[in-house]
Amino acid sequence: MNYKKLAELYEEVSSTTKRLEKIDILSKFLKSLKKEDSNILYLIEGNIYPDYDERKTGISNQLAIKAISKATGTDSKKVVQEWKTVGDIGKVAEKLTKQKKQSTLHSHILTTEKVLENLRKLPELVGKGTVNKKLALITELLTSASPTEALYLVRTLIGDLRIGVQESTIKYGMLKAFFKNNKEYEDKIQRAIDNSNDLAIVFQIARKGKIKELEQIHLEVGKPIKAMLAQKAKDIEDAFKKLGKPMAIEYKYDGFRLLIHKANNKISLFTRSLENVTKQFPEVEEYIKKFIKGDSFILDSEAVGYDKKTKNYTDFQKISQRIRRKYHIEKLQKDLPVEINVFDVLSYNGKSQIDVPFKKRRKLIEKILTNHPYKLISSKHKITSSKKEVEEFYKKALKDKQEGIMMKNLEAEYKPGRRVGHMLKLKPETNELDLVITGGEWGAGKRAGWISSFILSCRKGNKYLEIGKVGTGILEKETENSKITFGNLTKLLKPLIIEEKGKSIKIKPKIVVTITYQDLQKSPNYESKWALRFPRITLLREDKPLSEIATLDEIEDDFKNSKHQNYRYG
Repeated sequence: MNYKKLAELYEEVSSTTKRLEKIDILSKFLKSLKKEDSNILYLIEGNIYPDYDERKTGISNQLAIKAISKATGTDSKKVVQEWKTVGDIGKVAEKLTKQKKQSTLHSHILTTEKVLENLRKLPELVGKGTVNKKLALITELLTSASPTEALYLVRTLIGDLRIGVQESTIKYGMLKAFFKNNKEYEDKIQRAIDNSNDLAIVFQIARKGKIKELEQIHLEVGKPIKAMLAQKAKDIEDAFKKLGKPMAIEYKYDGFRLLIHKANNKISLFTRSLENVTKQFPEVEEYIKKFIKGDSFILDSEAVGYDKKTKNYTDFQKISQRIRRKYHIEKLQKDLPVEINVFDVLSYNGKSQIDVPFKKRRKLIEKILTNHPYKLISSKHKITSSKKEVEEFYKKALKDKQEGIMMKNLEAEYKPGRRVGHMLKLKPETNELDLVITGGEWGAGKRAGWISSFILSCRKGNKYLEIGKVGTGILEKETENSKITFGNLTKLLKPLIIEEKGKSIKIKPKIVVTITYQDLQKSPNYESKWALRFPRITLLREDKPLSEIATLDEIEDDFKNSKHQNYRYG
C-alpha cells in the first residue's frame, strides 16, 4: 500500500477527539484493507511488530535529528532549535521537508512495505558502524517522504505516534467493519486479541466476517501474554458482596509478576510488560523443570525476594534489579534469591484453561506442582466464607511482609490483559498510586546536570494528564535500600526528553513510579483537575507497562471512597 494512504488515515483520525468518529474512520479504512496488508495494523498502533514482540525501533531523538538534518539538507543545529520551539520532532520533520533545500533524484513513492522493511532492520543492527547504518535506513525513507509522511515516520521511529488510537479503538473498528457493530461479538473479538496478542492475525480472520473462526484463536505457549489484573476492594464485606461466598483468598506478594511458559522442554519467562527475562533467572528455569510436571504449560506467578540468612521476605525494590540487569547473573542469584509463587494456570498440555473455573485451575496447580519453599511453591491459599478467617489471613500476609491479599471468585475465568471485577485486592490503607513521569525541571547548584523535580501523570484513555510534581523520596547517592537517585532517574529519562524550554522539559511517557501522598485536592493547575499533596516516590516500576498506571476514573473513585471509608488493619 502507498504510505500516503496510511498518512492520510493518521491525519483524519487525529483531526477528531471523539471516540465514535475515530472508530467510524478506522472501520472504513479496515474495510478497504487487503489481507496482504495486515501488517499495517501494527503501524496504526505506532509499532512495527505485534505487542508480544520485544523488538522496537529504539531510535533516540538525537538520531532522528541527524536523519532529518541529512534528509532535508538542514544544519542539525537548526533542527534542534526548531525542535525546542515546536516541541514535536515529527512536526519539525514535516516543516523542514516542506522547505527542503534540495530534492533528491533517487526519491520514489513510499510504500508501507518499504517503511516496515527499513524499520524492522533497525533493531537487528549491532556492532561497529551501527549508527551510520541506522541513519542510512531512516534517511532513505525521509528523503522519499512528503511532509505529512515525514511527520508520521519520525513519530513512529521515536514511538510517539499521537493519533489517539488504542487497541480498543481498533477492536471497535473491526466490530463495525466486519460484524455490523453486533455487540454480542465484542467479547469474542477481545478474546481473540487477548489470546493472540496480535492484531494482524485477528484482522485477517475478522475481515472474513466469520466469528466462529475467531473463536479458534487459542493461546500459544512460548508467546508472551498479558496478565489478568485485579480491581480494589473497599473492605472484606465489599469483597464478599462482589465475589460471593465462599471465595478464595491468597497472599498479594510484594514481588514482580512472572508468566512461565514451557514448550518442547524450553522454558520462557515473561514480565507483565511482556519482556523476556529468562536469561536473568537461570535458577528459576531449573526449579520449573524439577518441580512442575507437564510437557507444556503457561503459569501465572509472582517472584518474591528473600534474605538468605534470615529467610525473611524482602520488598520489590530489593529484587527489582534482577529484572533489569543482564550481566553478572550468578552473583545476583546468590545475593538476591527469589521464590516463585504460582497462583494460576492458563494452559496445560495443549489445553487452554482460561475458560475453566478458578477452583478447578487451582486444583490443577496443586496436582502438577511440588512445593519447595524458597524455590518454587503454590501461593498461600484458602477458601472461606468467614470474615474472621479473611482478617486473620490478611494479618498473617502483612506479618510475612507481603502487600496484602487477593480475593477471587471460585467460578471465574481468566481474562488476559483485563482488570476484572472477579479478582480483588486488599492492602493497608495508604495513599499510593502508580503514575508515569511526563516532565520535569533541570536542577541547579549541587543538582546541576540532574533532573531535580518530576511531573507525574495519570491516564485517561490514550492521554496522560498531569496530576502533580515531586522532588522528594529521591536520593543524591544510592543506598543499600534504594537506587532511586537523581542521577539514576536522569539517566533513564534523558533519552526520553521530547521538548526543552529553559529549565523545563517534557518527557515521553515511559518510566512508571509508585508514589505515596498525603491526600488529593481539586486543582485548576493540572490537566487532571487534581493535585497530589506531599507526593513522594517510593518505587521505580520498570516491570509495569503504561497500561497499568492509575486512571483518572480510579483516582476519582479513590477520592470518593476515602471520604466515606476508614478501613485499616493493625
